[in-house]
Amino acid sequence: MSGLPSEPAERHRAVAGRFAELTRGATDWDAPAPVDGWAARDVVRHLVEWFPAFLAGGAGIRLAPGPTVDEDPAGAWASHADQVQGILDDPATDERTFSNPHTGDHPLARAIDQFYVSDVFMHTWDLARSTGQDDTLDAETCEQMFQGMQPIDEILRSSGQYGPRVPVPDDAPAQDRLLGFIGRDPAWRP
Repeated sequence: MSGLPSEPAERHRAVAGRFAELTRGATDWDAPAPVDGWAARDVVRHLVEWFPAFLAGGAGIRLAPGPTVDEDPAGAWASHADQVQGILDDPATDERTFSNPHTGDHPLARAIDQFYVSDVFMHTWDLARSTGQDDTLDAETCEQMFQGMQPIDEILRSSGQYGPRVPVPDDAPAQDRLLGFIGRDPAWRP
């Protein structure tokens, strides 16, 4: 992948599709993940559990329950991602607003892209590394995210959503710099 699509629906399709491939290729859902205390299935659990409440609270949209992550992580992801894609593909989404006291008001598609698709993109590395699959992320997207997050480092760290920064060389690839920034050791192995 060289550069992800710029439109939220197409970007989600690409990022969620890559994550789906990893869920289908996983053979050990109990393998340790790069997030301390997590196993591979917890990477999927995180994504399918935090976003529905965020979406319901900010846009009044409720996702239907799918398979549980404990019983079928790949199925849970497929159900979840298909529903999010349906929202992004719906022309009515262009008229909707996402409103949250912490983030303010945003067009719904932009909020999904900014807060959720970016999270899926970063956690793609976690799942790939945990399950021994190709963990290469789009370099252009890594660079854009790294550059965009640097100015709000303190805000991001204080949110509790990111671990302490892991030092990487200044000339490291964009993926390693992004991973280090969000608190991952690019050399981590299960």
